[in-house]
Amino acid sequence: MHSSDSQFVEREDLAVYETEAPVLYSVAEHIATLTLNRPTFNNAQNSQMTYALDAALRQAVDDDQVKVIVLRGAGKHFSAGHDIGTPGRDINKPFERAHLWWDHTNKPGGEQLYAREQEVYLGMCRRWRELPKPTIAMVHGACIAGGLMLAWVCDLIVASDDAFFQDPVVRMGIPGVEYFAHPYELNPRIAKEFLFTGDRMSASRAYEMGMVNRVLPAAELEQATYALAASIARQPRMGLALTKQAINHVEDLQGKRTAMDAAFAWHHFAHAHNELLSGDKLGGFDAKGMANANRQEHASRQEQSS
Repeated sequence: MHSSDSQFVEREDLAVYETEAPVLYSVAEHIATLTLNRPTFNNAQNSQMTYALDAALRQAVDDDQVKVIVLRGAGKHFSAGHDIGTPGRDINKPFERAHLWWDHTNKPGGEQLYAREQEVYLGMCRRWRELPKPTIAMVHGACIAGGLMLAWVCDLIVASDDAFFQDPVVRMGIPGVEYFAHPYELNPRIAKEFLFTGDRMSASRAYEMGMVNRVLPAAELEQATYALAASIARQPRMGLALTKQAINHVEDLQGKRTAMDAAFAWHHFAHAHNELLSGDKLGGFDAKGMANANRQEHASRQEQSS
């Protein structure tokens, strides 16, 4: 037996949840609304939230009255990304898994994050993309890093004019988030700029790039999103499912799935490299450190452009 196969690690789960309902679910007029519900922490995604979102999406798929799914965020922002620093960060908590990967919580070295992120990030996002009902991300405020993954798995994105999109994880030495759709959501050169600089992309710029379907004044976002959902809901269920399958299949023929597999491996090389250099898989950044660095960089660029 290889030595690592017999090595296990005990890690203490210190997570303290601020809510027992990290995702809210409701249905009206054939539209299911799933609301990310950690507004205190700008809807940062811990495992509690991702598993709750997975369950809510399954509920919407199983409900024959639901034709369209809208994903939105409570509070000021759609999602600030993965939870890398709130009291509810539950990286050491075991869950009943949705995929056939083993539990990560007692695994040594790079195996811990690799197994976890195969499950809660790459694996879940791929399954959510493939669910047969149309999905719409209704984005306002910040849509950062892991927030991009939730928006990108949706079939359509409708954004408020004050929304912005950002993937600043190159600052950690990591080549983008786990669901690496950047060169498919954006022109490759724009994707490189987006990642190299870590700059915020405005909703209007995202619309110009084809990443966002519609941009509305914040006061009109909800009404416009649900009007779009209602118009889609009038189409036949099977026609919608087959259309979605066809377009997703074309993307995969263009290499989307295999590109993500490669990028996921490079992502985890970066985690391992960081740990070898600094002892920290995230390159020494936590949520507060990333937020401060993002604000400082944004203020600096605003000053340079004025």
